[in-house]
Amino acid sequence: MDRRSFLLGTSGLAVSQLLIGCGGKNQSQLNVQLLKGSIPGQVVNQFHKNLQQKVQLKFAPIEQIQDLFQQLQSWQHSPKASDQEGWRRYIPWSQGKKVAIADLVTLGDYWLKAAIEQKLIQPLEVEQVKQWSVLDQKWQKLVQRDDLGNLNPQGKVWGAPYRWGSTVIVYNREKFEKLDWRPRDWNDLWRDELQQRISLLNQPREVIGLVLKKLGKSYNTENLDQIPELQTELQKLNQQVKFYSSNNYLEPLIIGDTWLAVGWSSDIVPLLGRYPQLTVVIPQSGTAIWADLWVRPTGVGKASLPYQWIDFCWQPNIAKQISLLTKSNSPISTNIVASDIQEPLQNLLLTNPQIFQKSEFLLPLSLSATKQYESLFSKLKA
Repeated sequence: MDRRSFLLGTSGLAVSQLLIGCGGKNQSQLNVQLLKGSIPGQVVNQFHKNLQQKVQLKFAPIEQIQDLFQQLQSWQHSPKASDQEGWRRYIPWSQGKKVAIADLVTLGDYWLKAAIEQKLIQPLEVEQVKQWSVLDQKWQKLVQRDDLGNLNPQGKVWGAPYRWGSTVIVYNREKFEKLDWRPRDWNDLWRDELQQRISLLNQPREVIGLVLKKLGKSYNTENLDQIPELQTELQKLNQQVKFYSSNNYLEPLIIGDTWLAVGWSSDIVPLLGRYPQLTVVIPQSGTAIWADLWVRPTGVGKASLPYQWIDFCWQPNIAKQISLLTKSNSPISTNIVASDIQEPLQNLLLTNPQIFQKSEFLLPLSLSATKQYESLFSKLKA
């Protein structure tokens, strides 16, 4: 299980490709490669109906964000004629063949810095996005970067967030029936009853980050040496952990080998309907947030259709559909109420403004800080 590869039944684009409209010589096209399950098929149909002109829409769902990132790389590093194998370079019809680059691609916010640094994407023309001013400043700041991919309030806009989720606590309610408490925040992970009963993500930023959050610090702390109590708290937490995994952390919870897990909301959401004993909570002191963004690959020409699609995704009624049908959160304010959502999902999809303000994106760290996180995490598990 990976937070970027889950499939949401029939509500998301699950076929190999969704093609709408007949392809004519002079017909406009919109070619989108997106994370599978992150956009409902009916939303694409609504967009097509709302367009004034005849357009061919090609939406190709891809399994994982990593695959999409590698696709961006392949478009920029396609072999030149001189690199082709031997005699092939002299065949007239094999020369000058253009690679079809998508107009828009899904990318996770965590990959944004690398995509900018490697010149895989180009800035958005914000003046073409009518709904940009509606977007909360927290989201605007996330995608405003300099040419090295670092946050810069005066930087260009490199992506358009269309849904988000968070790192959450999920626990087996049956295991807590004899206890007089239920998990509510990060500090509950240190309780004696949970010794050797927790599974954590195998991710230094997530694990060290939740300890930093427990200590009232930021997920994006640059110098860990300045927090003397960090190592002690990490060692205590490690005694509570049965194992670390980013792929198989939920199965032991389902069969009862562990009582509690920390994971990504998009991994957990599909399981809640099948396993009613599981309960999800967003830690009260704040958590890590991830976002899916629309980005423009380098080399794709200027066109208005991609910006019409971004604007469409940011219309409140459409944003609400994306949120409810893909069981995620929206960066646009919607009028979602408790009655719209199944009870097990209400903790996730009804955003608590206080918790959201305390929550953070995992932002780029310096190379030295990244090595510090990785080194500390390796020592912890050893």
